Amino acid sequence: FDPQRFQRHAGKHFIFAAQYKDVWLRSIRNFILDGANARFPELDGGYLAVKEPGGSVGAGLIMEALPESGMVLLIRDPRDVVASWLDATRKGGWQTRRRGEGGRRTESLAETNPNAFVRRHANAYLQHVGSARRAYEAHGGRKVVVRYEDLRADTLGTMKRMYGELGVSVDEARLAMAVEKHSWENIPEEEKGQGKFYRKATPQAWREDLTRRQVKTVERITAPLLEEFYPTGPAEQQG
Repeated sequence: FDPQRFQRHAGKHFIFAAQYKDVWLRSIRNFILDGANARFPELDGGYLAVKEPGGSVGAGLIMEALPESGMVLLIRDPRDVVASWLDATRKGGWQTRRRGEGGRRTESLAETNPNAFVRRHANAYLQHVGSARRAYEAHGGRKVVVRYEDLRADTLGTMKRMYGELGVSVDEARLAMAVEKHSWENIPEEEKGQGKFYRKATPQAWREDLTRRQVKTVERITAPLLEEFYPTGPAEQQG
């Protein structure tokens, strides 16, 4: 949600009008902090990490309301992201099963028109990650960019770098134990694989999962982010 999109068409009485920004931004801040304090009273001045992939379109408002907070911009190759969602929402996929359990219709665009599905989710990636990217640029406090691929290649080293750039002290022994506990290798094999929440954890698996047309669609739509975070050129230039 971006209030500026509506301010052009709204008068001075619009609830998110620019002249009342200090009011509604303070409300956002209180909403987040009051909710956090109610849910995690034991923190007592500690750190609270908010993982919000689905709400990243609001990252700008959240970071502006909490300027003293640190921000982690977690990026993953959009081709792998789209391939993962394509698998999750096909027949038998974990997202499809979840919808079925709730009594909702299980027919998926991933099955009926996979190319349209790829186009839709590439646009969603551009919107969500683009919003998070803009929030990251605007944030004047502590911040760090972390790529999923770097986490997979060197989880402990990447986590140490993240904590360091955020200025957060960490017990390295405890961090190493946490990395080991949650590693891909320690997930039971029966919980991994096609259609499951834990699928591949393999960077560039999109080369096997997407058709050439689908790859080109994702690359065209997400080009601004691909060029910044994965500047190796389109798939056909990579061999």
